[in-house]
Amino acid sequence: MTLDDLYTPCLIVDKKKLTNNIAKMRAQASKLGVTLRPHVKTAKSVPVALMCAGGAVGPITVSTLREAEYFADAGFKDIIYAVSMVPAKLDRAKDIIDRGVDLKMIVDSAEIAKQISDAGAKYHRVYKIMVEIDVDMHRAGLSPDAPELIDVARALHDGAGTELAGVLTHAGESYHCKTKKEMIAAAEAERTSITRAADNIRAAGLPCEIVSCGSTPTATFAKDLTGVTELRAGVFVFNDLFQAGLGVCDKDDIALSVLTTVISHKKNQNRIITDAGGMALSKDHSTRGTDFDCGYGLIADMSGHIIGNLYVLGANQEHGLITSQDGSKIDFHRFPIGSKLRILPNHACMTAAAFDQYNIIDGTDEITETWQRCNGW
Repeated sequence: MTLDDLYTPCLIVDKKKLTNNIAKMRAQASKLGVTLRPHVKTAKSVPVALMCAGGAVGPITVSTLREAEYFADAGFKDIIYAVSMVPAKLDRAKDIIDRGVDLKMIVDSAEIAKQISDAGAKYHRVYKIMVEIDVDMHRAGLSPDAPELIDVARALHDGAGTELAGVLTHAGESYHCKTKKEMIAAAEAERTSITRAADNIRAAGLPCEIVSCGSTPTATFAKDLTGVTELRAGVFVFNDLFQAGLGVCDKDDIALSVLTTVISHKKNQNRIITDAGGMALSKDHSTRGTDFDCGYGLIADMSGHIIGNLYVLGANQEHGLITSQDGSKIDFHRFPIGSKLRILPNHACMTAAAFDQYNIIDGTDEITETWQRCNGW
């Protein structure tokens, strides 16, 4: 089977690029002396997660309990669920733990920590919980120096149904950096903040074994991770246009694309219409407002070579609207109705979420494998 035989829209993964992307991050973690704990929310696929550990089952990060269950089915045992835990989800987490999984969860509230501890005691078990740290005012978590940090840590350590497993953060503001110098500074700020949180916990006489940090930009540009035990990143496996715009990768490193079919010509509006709209590409317009604005995706030919000056201007539910970036006239004869194109995504995680499998190519247009992925929560 070749790309021409596929029903569109569908996902294409270039295995050579995927392999190279993973090798670079594995080398970076090794150089920095930390464990690589990939965030599997990007690919949500067992074969990709196995590649991240050199073909073996290794430590992973998940963003949903569905992911934890899916990867547990494949034999993954060391999992961090990196979204704030609430007591209502503990029964499901308990079922995962009962399968022999070392599932660690995160909180940023002393009250919730106590509730989870009470539930653990009720179930005659001890939940491993990490404290989420906010290193850049991005999202959830506690400041490294907040008095509440010690309150949460102590509640977890002293509680009958919980164990204080460590601290975790995500440097989300790194996505706003504009230069390599800023990225390096963001990585160092992440390191110093998360290690300060760990030191504050230890100074209070409490243990803090795991010190976990990472985003793909900071993981890529970090120069020193002294005091950190593990590196988490996710989108590096595929990369995308936003990462390329940040300088994390080149556009040629992007391993994921959406195969689409030209379904109409709108010559009076200088537009090519395809069957990959918002439901296939996502409506993540993360490059908007930057000097690398790519609309809803850049256009490549069937071989994966980017076609200059074309981009997805708009994305209706099932229609993708392609036009020229500089307003010049499109040569519609190059893109006849029924022909296929590949679209490189702004945000690989969001784009991949629309599909249930990957079609794997490896240097040719032949489909060598089909990899399943999990969806849902």
